Amino acid sequence: MSGDIAAAADVISGALAARAVEPHGGNATDHGHGGALCLNCGTRLIGAHCHACGQSGHVHRSIGAIGHEIAHGVFHFEGKIWRTLPMLVWRPGDLTRRYVAGERARFVSPLAIFLFTVFLMFATISALGGDIAEAVSPESMSRNIVGFARGAEKAQDALDKAQAKRATLVAAGQPTREVDSEISTLRTTVAALRHTQTTGADGDQSFTFTRARTGWASLDHGLDKANKNPGLALYKLQTSAYKYSWLLIPISTPFVALLFLWRRRFGLYDHAIFVTYSLAFMMLMVIALMLMGVVGVGGGWISLAVLLVPPIHMFRQLRGAYCLRKRSALWRTAVLLVFAWAALLSFVALLLVHGLTD
Repeated sequence: MSGDIAAAADVISGALAARAVEPHGGNATDHGHGGALCLNCGTRLIGAHCHACGQSGHVHRSIGAIGHEIAHGVFHFEGKIWRTLPMLVWRPGDLTRRYVAGERARFVSPLAIFLFTVFLMFATISALGGDIAEAVSPESMSRNIVGFARGAEKAQDALDKAQAKRATLVAAGQPTREVDSEISTLRTTVAALRHTQTTGADGDQSFTFTRARTGWASLDHGLDKANKNPGLALYKLQTSAYKYSWLLIPISTPFVALLFLWRRRFGLYDHAIFVTYSLAFMMLMVIALMLMGVVGVGGGWISLAVLLVPPIHMFRQLRGAYCLRKRSALWRTAVLLVFAWAALLSFVALLLVHGLTD
């Protein structure tokens, strides 16, 4: 229940944060304030919003208005969201090119939709019980150890029965090939379960970051603390990933720029818009894959989607955004996949250093 509440809070926060990035886009209501003065700067109003400072001429001052703002932020976050999302999924190149070219009022800005998808992704993880700290907590580890013990007992019982069956077959002079194969498998299973149970109980080979020394005093001290309390360390990393996810944009933009060094008409701004929309889609894809797992879609299909969807989307976005031919878009997609992994690893490394030295 608390996880659902936290997830809902994350979604609301994401919608309101995205709303803050684009506070006026999509508001077409005219409250007829012509002739009145703007309550913010005193300029005479000639429409629904002040043409000097942008403030709405209609100012709410009621508790109900607060609820309306929250509901509007969640359910009507920029009415243009319904024009943006389909294009982000099916025609990402057109969306990127048209936004860069100046069609700003029709679509949600890249930063706004990025913020919303970040909050939505972590809200989904929270709702589905994806708390890393809980996964490696002492209570969880002790439950796993008990589970391994029971599994080892069941496997041992099956092994005893198989060995008894083999003795019966030998006495009757019948072939034992099938039961021998079963006995071999069960012996391996019993050994593995008992080894896992023992190492988990002793704590000698439980989850650790690394025991290597780096020579960096702050980092070595952080590693020692993380190994003593891995649940807390992983929780801090999860929180940092949530807070600093925006760093993926400046980290990734130079990589995309490298693909177009000789095309001077594309600047860093164009590449940043491309990256931000692309990251927003990838987060939506992660959300969709998690939900597919919940409803029972096979792991094979999910793995196939992970392998195929990102390169296809990158290809379509590159080709549409930069008006490339197929061959030109193909080789850039291949290189961009490598760059994407490099950017992700750089981001993870920064999170680790920050989290362990903080």
